[in-house]
Order: sequence, then C-alpha cells, then structure tokens
Amino acid sequence: RGAGVAVALPLLNSMQPRAVLAKNVAPKRTELPRRSVFVYIPNGVNVETWKMDKAGADYDLSVPLQPLERHKKVITPISGLYHGNGLGQGHVCADSWLTGAALSSESSNYKNSVSCDQVMAEVTGPLTRFPSLELSITAGVGQPQNTTTLSYSRDGVPLPAEESPRTVFERLFGTDSGGAKAQEAKIRSRQSVLDAISSDARSFRSALGHEDTQKLDEYLNAVREVEIRTERMEQWLNVPKPQVNGDRFLRDVPRSYAGDYYRTMYDLIVLALQTDMTRVVTYMSGSETFGLALPELHIRQSRHELSHHNGDPETLSRLTRSDTFLTEQLAYFLDRLHAVQEDGVSLLDRTMVLYGSGMSYGHSHGNANLPTVFAGGAKLGIKHGQHLDYNLKKLGTYEQRDLVGMCFSPIDRDARLSNLLLTMLHAMNVPTEKFADSLAPISEVLA
Repeated sequence: RGAGVAVALPLLNSMQPRAVLAKNVAPKRTELPRRSVFVYIPNGVNVETWKMDKAGADYDLSVPLQPLERHKKVITPISGLYHGNGLGQGHVCADSWLTGAALSSESSNYKNSVSCDQVMAEVTGPLTRFPSLELSITAGVGQPQNTTTLSYSRDGVPLPAEESPRTVFERLFGTDSGGAKAQEAKIRSRQSVLDAISSDARSFRSALGHEDTQKLDEYLNAVREVEIRTERMEQWLNVPKPQVNGDRFLRDVPRSYAGDYYRTMYDLIVLALQTDMTRVVTYMSGSETFGLALPELHIRQSRHELSHHNGDPETLSRLTRSDTFLTEQLAYFLDRLHAVQEDGVSLLDRTMVLYGSGMSYGHSHGNANLPTVFAGGAKLGIKHGQHLDYNLKKLGTYEQRDLVGMCFSPIDRDARLSNLLLTMLHAMNVPTEKFADSLAPISEVLA
C-alpha cells in the first residue's frame, strides 16, 4: 500500500489457541473477558446544545448529555475528532465510522475496508460461540453509501445486521427441536450449498470482464464469510447454550415505542456479553436515512428530518430533545452493564462502549467535530472523568460563529477518530501499531 498506510495483521491459525482449533471443544477461559460495544447515532446532533464550554475534569455536561451525570466518573466526552477520509462524505459517514476508509461517491466504485470491531473479533471470536454480534434499526446491509450495518469483514464486505429482538434472542440462545443431530445436518447442508456456489462461480470466472470479475470476487468473499461462521458453528455444536429467561425478548417490541425497543436491544447486548456468547457488538440505533421518530415525546419527525432544520428554532429544540432521549437510552445501558457483576468486577469495567456519529452538523452534512462519548473499560486500562476537547486546546474558548464551521474543517488535524479506535484495539489486546489513518493511541484515556 501507499506510504503512511497500514492495516492490522489478521489472526492466523498459528496465533489461535489449540483448543479453538479442535472440533467441538469450547475454549477454556484463562482470563476475564475484554469486550467492546459500538453504538451509532445517525445524522449528527444539535451542535449548539451538545457543546461543553470547559474541558478537563471540572466540566459540566451539556443538556443532551445530562442523563449521563450519574456515570460521569466512567465516561469521557470527546470533542474535535474526525475521520480524514470522511470529510465531505455526507451520508456515507456511517459506512466508514468504524473503518476510516476513503469511499467513492460512485456506487460502482464503492470499496470499504475492515472495521475496527472485526479486527477485534479476529482475536476474541475463537473464544466465544459468536465472533461478533451485529444489530441495527434495519436488518440486512442496506446499500453502498447507505448501509444499515457498521461491520465490515477483512475484505470490506458488509456483515448483515439484525433488527428483531426475538430473532436475535433465538439465534443466541434458541435450540433446534431435533437436537445436536438436526443442527449438524443443517450445517452439513449449508456447507454443501456453499461449496456448490463457490465451485460454480469459479468455473466461469475466467470468461468475465474486469468489472464483473471484481463483483464476483466480492460475492465470493461474502460466501467465504458465511463459510467461516458455519465452521465456527460446528465447533460449538456439542457445547450447551446457557439457559436464560427469554420472556422479555420473545414478545413483539414495535419500533413505534422507541424507548422500549432501544432498552430491549440494550438488554440483549448485556445478556450476550454476560453469558460470554460474544465479546464484540455493534449497534446502529439509526441509519443516516432512517432514525426513529419519538411519539412518546410527541416528535413525529425522523432524525433525518430533524437534522435538516434550516435553523428553525422549534425543529432544533426537537433535535435536542431527540439527542437527549438517545443519551437516556445510553445511560440505561451503562446502568445495566454496571449492575452485572463478574468475579467481583462490574461488566461495565470490562466493557468499553463507544457512542457517537460519523456526522456532526446534519443540516448540511458536516463530518468534523464528531459527537463522541467513550465509556467503561476501567479494568482494561481505561480511565475517565474528564471532557477531552481538542477544539478548546486550539481555540481557548468557543465563539458562536465557530460552532458550524468546525463541523466542516477540523480544528486539530491530529485529533483523529482512528486514534481512539486504535486505543480500543490495544485495550482488547489486538497486536497492531496502526488502524486506518491513526497516529497514536489517546494517552489521556489510558490509566
């Protein structure tokens, strides 16, 4: 690759624990798990009410962040971060939030790279039944430049997300009525289908033109991802799943009741982590074109509609209330993580949570000064309790005229979101010196 660009080394077979490579053997846990959760909010925020005027430990949370007051010692709001390749990208920003990739504005030339969560999953995945869990407000992968998932494989293939609490619960904890033999038969059938697809596709590859060959290779990469996950299912076939109460998740939870829907999804994440079914989770709480209206707050507009406020005071007020509502759901999630104890340590202390957006100013698609809250992970070497503000380091104080402008042009060019992603990778014991355009880990959040 070009100068200054590096990627994390994939997890090779030689790096994996021997127990993981054996068939039908659940790996033994040698240390308490390290976990990461990534939560995306769409369309930016109301930058006027989101900003905080002071940095450091002696700061006051802004109105939309006040629901996090009780968690102030275990969070770090960060101002001024950006993705160098994300500037001017508009709605494509969700696609690159965890990859930092330079994405073409033409769908035919769309090519992403591996997402941070999947680099983590390469290390933690062999130790859990599910390498990672992809959740979203909309199932599937969406489309290039407007995906409904945050996760991308090593080949840049989007990994489909799930939106239904019932479906996710049954996937995690459900059992086949026919027992292990029925599950094994299904796995064998799936493997046969995948083998046939791969064989047929490769048989006519040489007859294709360049563009079709590229599309076929992308398709085969996606098939390979399914093959890998199928192989891992087989490894865990004879390992019983945890017995848990699913009453909360097996009911219908319509998205029209946004608060109940979000809290149910957060409860699912907590349960998945608590039972060590996975250690890496992404949750897209809204895509750039679909964010829930909030009828319980009498807000009928979607977040996309609110973000295009055109300076209207009432719409901006609703956007702030929407920002605050989403932060309340995050506070609930941190409450639940804190309440679960694991060998005398809270789940929150062993779980990092990154909450934020790939856009700051939604009205005209500003992708700098990204709203970001980093939480948890105290037992992973992370420290909190301050507002880390790269803007104030340069400006000294905020002027009203600065608020929108800094959403398009970074104040500190070294304040890269990839630096935070690299910090999280290191805390997850992922051996890599660089991720995307990162410069170095963020020392201010390291204990």
